[in-house]
Amino acid sequence: MKLIARLAFAGLLGTLATSAASAATLDDVKAKGFVNCGVSQGLIGFSNPDSNNNWSGLDVDFCRAVAAAVLGDANKVKYAPLNAKERFEALKSGVIDVLSRNSTWTMSRDTTLGLTFAGVTYYDGQGFLVPSKLGVKSAMELNGASVCTQTGTTTELNLADFFRANKMEYKVVAFEKNEEVLKAYQEGRCDVFTTDQSGLYAERLKFTNPEEHMVLPEIISKEPLGPVVRSNDVQWFNIVRWVYFALLTAEELGVSSANVDEMKNSTNPEIQRLLSVKVTASDGTEASNDFGAGLGLGPDWAYNAIKQVGNYAEIFERNLAQLKIARGENALWKDGGLQYSPPIR
Repeated sequence: MKLIARLAFAGLLGTLATSAASAATLDDVKAKGFVNCGVSQGLIGFSNPDSNNNWSGLDVDFCRAVAAAVLGDANKVKYAPLNAKERFEALKSGVIDVLSRNSTWTMSRDTTLGLTFAGVTYYDGQGFLVPSKLGVKSAMELNGASVCTQTGTTTELNLADFFRANKMEYKVVAFEKNEEVLKAYQEGRCDVFTTDQSGLYAERLKFTNPEEHMVLPEIISKEPLGPVVRSNDVQWFNIVRWVYFALLTAEELGVSSANVDEMKNSTNPEIQRLLSVKVTASDGTEASNDFGAGLGLGPDWAYNAIKQVGNYAEIFERNLAQLKIARGENALWKDGGLQYSPPIR
């Protein structure tokens, strides 16, 4: 029995050691020299490659900010384009270090996948896109419609809830890949295309005649979108979360990529803490303000992210202005929005 007990204990230690090793994402990222970022297969404004495979978008810039904070270089990112069905498994299996792919934070995803959402980088909601020639002005006029959507998303579930709640009939036309959904809609194989409203505006830009399609006014769901990490690595979770908070804090304090060097001379204690500025008190004691140490990062973690990528407002305007969507809920809390960062102190 003692031998069995010792073997069981040794097995437990081995399991714990393996778990601990697999959890050290920061060490893995430093060793390989880049952040492996899971993104969409092409969504304008969020993660989209050009003809030379250069990626841009809000989700892309977030990964660049993480790389700048961790490695000191925003360009040290490799992008893994993933469809909706495979994205979470790619993260769970360690193929990617962070998923930054317009993914909705839900209770089941938080509690059953072994994954954790690090924040909400974009507050969205599901909507409907229809050809203008249909003459439809409201989602309440969609009884009997055929609706194109993507499998493996919350979109399918929200769609069913909406039609059931309003006692309307519909036919779902679903595909695994987003390009298949768009192709079917443009070919007239369905009456309606549904996804997050930001996605509707983004995808419409790809159409030959985007003005011939209109986004209906109704928002039928809450879609808080944000980066996701594995639940077994608290340190990496904190890094990803606080990079996001640093971008928000920078906007709130007026710190941008253009003035961050000048702001290092600020006497504002919040700015000093954000940028890890050493401060000498009147009694001669020195406060290092090195909050990066608690994350396992250097003191320039936030400075590098802001300098190389910009604050949240810069990222938003650079990537989403082309969609002509107002900040709305994505404005800072002090401007009537929902974006809010805990204090860095």
